Amino acid sequence: MTPRIAIIDTNILSAIGLKSILQSVMPMMHADIFGSLLELKSSHTEQFVHFFVSIDIMLKDREWFEGQRARTIVLTPSVHADLHGIKFHSLCVNQSESQLIKSLLRLEQMAHGGGRHLPPISHPAPILSSREIEVMSLIVKGMINKEIADRLNIGLTTVVTHRKNIMDKLSIKSVSQLTIYAVMHGYVSINDI
Repeated sequence: MTPRIAIIDTNILSAIGLKSILQSVMPMMHADIFGSLLELKSSHTEQFVHFFVSIDIMLKDREWFEGQRARTIVLTPSVHADLHGIKFHSLCVNQSESQLIKSLLRLEQMAHGGGRHLPPISHPAPILSSREIEVMSLIVKGMINKEIADRLNIGLTTVVTHRKNIMDKLSIKSVSQLTIYAVMHGYVSINDI
């Protein structure tokens, strides 16, 4: 059975974007979108492992979400949003894509590091060479091609070739997706990016 995540937000566009990002960070999960707690409650809440809820809905239905604290992540407009003294995990949604992905990966690693509490990823990981893994790790850590070439003592065109091969083998199109892959498969620690 596929684990499910609920996104509870009145802003449907934000919810769709978050759903896409969540399913790329945790491909073994399925995300459902709800516009209110009432909609969520009509859908058997026990089936969801996490609730990603906008701060306005959480404050409106505070009592219910306090009872679900361990499974609730509050979507906030800033890192220092006032949650009115309630101790929830939170996720700032007003940040760059790369920062949002890093924040999601930190949350995932806190709760599910090493894959605990999650089913295995259903598709086998493509095999990368040891050099491709080195290059991938340095890309994810924010190095540009020239820095990677200098660090590994290889030519710039070799780095470009490795980069292209990595992206092709993994069917990945962006550094954000590569970051997710590298962290989820244990090639890079979230603390190193």
